[in-house]
Parts: sequence; structure tokens; C-alpha cells
Amino acid sequence: MHRLALLVIAPLAVLTLVAMVWLWPDPLPTPDGQSRLPEVTGTVTGLERVECEEELPDEVNGCGTAYVALDDDSVEGAPRSGELEAPLPNGPGAPELAEGDGVILISTETPDGITWAVVDHQRGSQLWMLALAFVVALVAFGRLRGVTALVGLGVTFLVLVLFVVPAILGGDPPLLIAIVGSAAVALTVLYLTHGFTPSTSVAVLGTLAALALTGLLSALAVATMHLTGFTDDLSAALGQTYAVNMEGLLLAGIVIGSLGVLDDVTVTQAATVAELSRANPEYRGRDLYRAGSRVGRSHIASVVNTIVLAYAGSSLPLLILIVANNDGLGNVLTDQIVAQEIVRSLVATIGLVAAVPVTTALAALSARGRW
Repeated sequence: MHRLALLVIAPLAVLTLVAMVWLWPDPLPTPDGQSRLPEVTGTVTGLERVECEEELPDEVNGCGTAYVALDDDSVEGAPRSGELEAPLPNGPGAPELAEGDGVILISTETPDGITWAVVDHQRGSQLWMLALAFVVALVAFGRLRGVTALVGLGVTFLVLVLFVVPAILGGDPPLLIAIVGSAAVALTVLYLTHGFTPSTSVAVLGTLAALALTGLLSALAVATMHLTGFTDDLSAALGQTYAVNMEGLLLAGIVIGSLGVLDDVTVTQAATVAELSRANPEYRGRDLYRAGSRVGRSHIASVVNTIVLAYAGSSLPLLILIVANNDGLGNVLTDQIVAQEIVRSLVATIGLVAAVPVTTALAALSARGRW
């Protein structure tokens, strides 16, 4: 049975590789008029607050001046002392400053000279510390399997950054790119993380089948509900500035978002059936399927809630704004923003549910070779 699974997986892997080569994006040119203001970093050495002449609508730090020592005092326009002055930032999302904070500044040329503005905190070191804690926790518990999981995570990141995102920005169909990229991740990461075993091959087949179903259902749902993918100013800017197909991007997000849960379920089902087979040599294929399905139902019952909460959490600010308008429940649910999140959740869940019987049946056949 494993050999038969490989006979199916091998051409799919070749097809995925050919598709990636064919769709591989060219280097992206810098868009006209999109040059980024140069940023410099520094440390807040002092804050001088004064009474505001008028009330600030979105006060964060109040009125006054921040004194910042630059990390690199050779920056063009910087004072010779290496310490500059910037007005305390206020407004929605403005960074709240305290002495000793690492900050990011931008400069603007005015008729009176160069002015500086604090736009954000530095948080690189904190992110590195959190990433280190993540690596230590994963390797300490998972050992060799944890190391391979980290390598798989790196492969996933590279596929997204080097292939999926540039290809979509380059104008290729987002849904096609998402399916090819997801297939590449499934074919490489699952084998890399779990080894070249019959159970992994079964999980790969179950994942690819569920991904295809998810892509088909998402395209059908988005088309019949006339969803555009435009939900806020950010999506509008992305569509207008980079000419990205936002409807296709919505579909791509559904496919890629479902992959992480799919491989969890398919690997679990394949491994469960394999363990049941070893523990119960007298079980036939149908017995393994029934026992594995009982485990799968319990898994699905908890994962479904996980999917809904994950999508709801990612769009919580928008959901709050919609509900705050005091529209009726029907209007809230059919609003495009909410409808898109509902489609994401339901389509991903249907693909997930379909993955369980498919993977369980394949695993039972792989374990026994007969039904």
C-alpha cells in the first residue's frame, strides 16, 4: 500500500515542482513613489513635558520634547552631539515613551531645517528573546522531532516569503499560487518532520485531497456570495497600489490558513490508525477505520472551535466596530467583513472534516492492505 501511495505522491510532487518553476516570480521592482523614509534608531535619554496650549484629541504622551541619543551619530542631518530633540508623539497608535526606551525615528526636511519624529519602539531584541524561548521549549520537549519541526517551519517561511508573496504581488493568480505553495509545504515539511514512513505518506495524501476540496469550496462560496476581499483601508490600499486580485487573495488566505490545521489532523489520524494496528493485530481494515474515526470525531469537535476562534480573534477589532453600529443580527452576519470570516471558518472546517475519513480510510488500507 505504501508503494501505491508513493506512486500517487511522486507525480503530484513532480507536478508541484514544475508548477513552482513555471510560476516562480521575477524580482519585484520598487514601485514609483513608494520610497520609504529613512529610519534611524536611538535611545530616549530624557523627556521634557510642558502644559499643552490646547486639548489633544488623542493624547498619549502629552506635550513636550523627547531627547534621543542616536545609535549612529553619523546619520545625515544629525546633531554633532549625537543627541537630537523630537516632539512627543500623540495620536492613535503613537508609541508611549519612557526614559531608556529604544525608539525608531524618521526625519523630514522643512524650510527651517530637518525635523525628527518618533514613530515606533525598537523591539528586535525582545522578539529574538521570545524566539529563543520558543526554540528552547520546542527542542527541550521534542528533542530530535523538535529540531526537524523547526527546520520544517523554516521551509514553510521560505516558501511563503520567496514564492507565495512575491508571486501574488507579481500578478499571478493567488488561488493557484496558494495551492501550489501549500502542496510544496505539505510534500516537504511532513516528510521532513515525521520521516519517510507509510503513515506520513497517508497524511500527505489526506492533506492534499482536503486542500483541493478546500480550494474548490472556497472559490464556489466566494463567487456565489459576491465577496470581493476588500474589508478595510489596508486591503483597499493593497489592491489599488499593487493591483493585487483581492478576491483571489481571500481564496489564497483560506487555503493557506487551513493547511496548518489540516496537517495536524491528517498526521494525527494516520499515526492513530498505525498505533491501533500494532496494538490490535487481529483488527481488519474496517475495524481500524471505525476505531480511528472515533478518535477523529473527538479531534474534530475541538479543532472546529479552534478554527472559529482563530478567525474571530484575527478580525476582532472589525467585528467590534460592526456590532457597535447596533445593526440587527442578520445585517451583522451578512456584512461583507463578517461574511468573509464566516466563509473562512466554514470552508476550512468542511475541508477538515473531509480529511478525517479520507486519511483514516487510507491509513487503514495501508496498515492491513485489505478492508
